[in-house]
Amino acid sequence: MSKFSMSDLPCGAKIHMIGIGGISMSGLAGMLINFGYTVSGSDAKRSELTDELEAMGAKINIGQCAENIQNPDLVCYTAAIAKDNPELAAARSLDIRTIERAELLGAVMELYKYPIAVAGTHGKTTATSMLSLVLLAADTDPTILVGGELPQIGGNYRIGKRDYLPFEACEYVESFLHFKPFLSIITNVEEDHLDYFSGINHIISSFRKFASLTSPFGCNIVCSDDKYAPQVVQNVDRKVIKYAINDESADYLAKEIKYDERDCAEFSVYRRGEKIVDIKLNVPGSHNVLNALGVTAAADFLGIDMSAVKEGLHEFTGTKRRFEHIGEINGCEIIDDYAHHPTEIKATLTSAKDMDKKRVWVVFQPHTYSRTKAFLDEFAKVLSIADKVMICDVYPAREKYDGTIHSCDLAAKIPGAVYMNDKGAAERYIRENVKCGDMLITMGAGDVYKIGYDLAGVPVHQ
Repeated sequence: MSKFSMSDLPCGAKIHMIGIGGISMSGLAGMLINFGYTVSGSDAKRSELTDELEAMGAKINIGQCAENIQNPDLVCYTAAIAKDNPELAAARSLDIRTIERAELLGAVMELYKYPIAVAGTHGKTTATSMLSLVLLAADTDPTILVGGELPQIGGNYRIGKRDYLPFEACEYVESFLHFKPFLSIITNVEEDHLDYFSGINHIISSFRKFASLTSPFGCNIVCSDDKYAPQVVQNVDRKVIKYAINDESADYLAKEIKYDERDCAEFSVYRRGEKIVDIKLNVPGSHNVLNALGVTAAADFLGIDMSAVKEGLHEFTGTKRRFEHIGEINGCEIIDDYAHHPTEIKATLTSAKDMDKKRVWVVFQPHTYSRTKAFLDEFAKVLSIADKVMICDVYPAREKYDGTIHSCDLAAKIPGAVYMNDKGAAERYIRENVKCGDMLITMGAGDVYKIGYDLAGVPVHQ
């Protein structure tokens, strides 16, 4: 089948989206509605995102069945959708064209002058959000597609001009190979998604293919402090710009770094030895210094004034589920964080420990059996940074339980850790034991965040 193009679909054509309530799929759906397409879709449960799409005119089905396929011109599905999904099977039996979400997004981005991809094992949502606020501060009227809810745009996407389009480029099942960005930021490269990738060499090879898809008129912006990211751009025939804290040979360096009581950094950016801007962040951790530095390099390449960079980065206070303040219980601050990989967990807990709290508690929900099994020892090591650890049942996502790994296995490797298979018991234990001055972090990519909202007495959907 030939490569899909938006010119294949006339305005008003019907597009059905399986998994429409997902954070990335819902943003794409919103864009398509704004472009004049007729959108329908399905998901396992109703959410604020599906409600918003319904209000825009989308027909949403809760639950998935063959009957939901009502003669659409195109069916789009996420990478997490099983091959035997009844809607996908029905569409194919009716000879309706089906494409994965990333392929559709790749076609959409061809409508934009400057599509800007943010790739990497970690930091995609944060860096994309930072860049979005910089572009807004520069009055470029960007269209934005981000894998999280950004308060400044009131959600996970924004429709602007067809010039700048910052978006996340996910490496899972090599989805990002459908994209041809003008500019690419590669934050880091590490082992993850080992249910698909065979190991780090496979991952590096995939990222190298992605880097080669960047426009010859643009460039790849790469963190040279990272172990593997510089290898990705070796022998790739594209301009490369490097940024770092430690690598003195990098094109962009963060120097004179100072941290406040919240572990938020203030630093100066040097471009090839010349100081170009002073930055003050409102999100914690050295990893966010690197995220901001990569965004600064990208903005500079695009000709964005450094005053807009300074303003946009200062305005960024985080996205939903990225070290998000939820409330308090018994004088203990409650934070929610999406971290579900050992590197992300280490960054989050290290920052928390630097905030001068009496004790740092973490309620961790492992995400997928394959990741839990692959990184069992690494999870145990980084979670031990916290003073108190509670482990919930694995959030399976797209996987089925095969009996080879259990949350109890992880809890057993962490001194003093407690396994909790009941949300109510976990909440009672926390209520009875946290103290004023502590910090509680609900952590993971599943639904563990609900514990924090319950404890704080805050509605989940604000």
